[in-house]
Amino acid sequence: MLELKYVEKTFGDARPILHIRDLTIPSGEIVGVLGENGSGKTTLLKAIMGLGEVQHRDILLNGRPVEEQYEQLAYITEEGSYIPKLTPVQYAEFLSAFYPQFDLAYYHKLLKFYELEPDKRIRTFSRGQKSKLEISAGMAKGAKYFLMDEPFLGKDMFTRRDFLKLMIGNLKGDETILIVTHHLDEIETVIDRALIMSRGRVEADLYMDDLREQGKELAAIMAEKAGYRPDRYKSVLE
Repeated sequence: MLELKYVEKTFGDARPILHIRDLTIPSGEIVGVLGENGSGKTTLLKAIMGLGEVQHRDILLNGRPVEEQYEQLAYITEEGSYIPKLTPVQYAEFLSAFYPQFDLAYYHKLLKFYELEPDKRIRTFSRGQKSKLEISAGMAKGAKYFLMDEPFLGKDMFTRRDFLKLMIGNLKGDETILIVTHHLDEIETVIDRALIMSRGRVEADLYMDDLREQGKELAAIMAEKAGYRPDRYKSVLE
């Protein structure tokens, strides 16, 4: 269980860019972290990982401070967490030292699947190849908690479909996933729960089964929480 008791990040006296209280995510849930650009989604994942300055941070993982057990977390980000001067093989050796449960065999299967050269320096890879390496390393860490920040960014529809199939197919049932994405149509049938953020706060916390029973659409609720007006563009055309 991941418990965010109190997390806040501010700049000076301005409104907090992140303010979370009493957010609990049970083990085994796949959670979509959604919202417009600048709503605090990436900041939330980074706060959990201990990245970036946060003024208040009280986060527990199974009852213990999260900073004592980062080996249970895998952070997959479009920014990339790899070391450019290493090769994929050397990068795996580095990760194995930090993640005792790192699955080297699965990692090499993913490298082969994504057609990544294991002995070529990462800095020579294209952006797409680096993104696929980030996914390969993250999924092979053997972690119980996966924090994914825009894992689909820059990927074609077929790569995105493959990623979702690999992600779901590799789950054993007790892993927890937080996934930040704008591709609602591709994750609506995958996630169990949606956290809709706006201005650094969770404005809606919804379970997909409840939404379906109520006949509501996730996109419509997101638009409402973001204050989006579909006819706003008309003022420019007048």
